[in-house]
Amino acid sequence: MIFRFTLISDEVEDFIREYKIDSDATFYDLHQIILNSCHFQDGQITSFFLCNEDWEKEQEVVLEDMGTSSSDEDLYVMRNTLLSDLLEEEKQRMIYVFDPLNDRVFFMELTEIVFGEQLENPVCSRQHGEPPVQISEDQMLTDSSMASDAKGKIDLDEEFYGADSFDGEEFDPEGFDITEDKSC
Repeated sequence: MIFRFTLISDEVEDFIREYKIDSDATFYDLHQIILNSCHFQDGQITSFFLCNEDWEKEQEVVLEDMGTSSSDEDLYVMRNTLLSDLLEEEKQRMIYVFDPLNDRVFFMELTEIVFGEQLENPVCSRQHGEPPVQISEDQMLTDSSMASDAKGKIDLDEEFYGADSFDGEEFDPEGFDITEDKSC
C-alpha cells in the first residue's frame, strides 16, 4: 500500500507539501522526507501526534526514547514504528511538531491509500510555497541570551506560533493552485 499525506502550516498561508510513502515505511522515513522537502536541519527533537478529527492529540510517536514515559504507557519510537502499525484509514490526522520549544507544528492528513502498489522510497509529489523557518533567530534561546536577560524579560505565558487551535474546516488541499513538482 502507498499512503499519500498532505501537509500544511498555520503560519504560512500558501505552503503545502504532499508525500507518497509506502505503508511499511517507518515514521522516521516520513520525518526525513519532511525535513528534506522543507530544507530543515536534522537535530531537533521532533514528534508526530495522531489526532482525532478535531486535531486533539492522542498518540505520540517520538524521535528518541528519552526514558520519560511510564511503564503502563505505550511508547512508539519513529525508527521502530511502521506507518501501517498506527494508520489504517483515509482522513487520519496527525500533527508533526518541528519546533517543540515553541510548539510549532505542521498539520497532516492521510488523504489517500493506494492498495496493491508499493513504493521503494518516499517522495515529495507536490509542493507549493516556502515553509516557515525552522527556528528563527529571535526565537532561539541560547545560554548567552538567557544570561543577558537577568531582568526576567521572558514571558512564559506569551502566545507562540501554533498556540491557536487549528480550524479543520480550513484544511482544503484542493483549494490551492498547485503544480506537480518532483524536485522537492
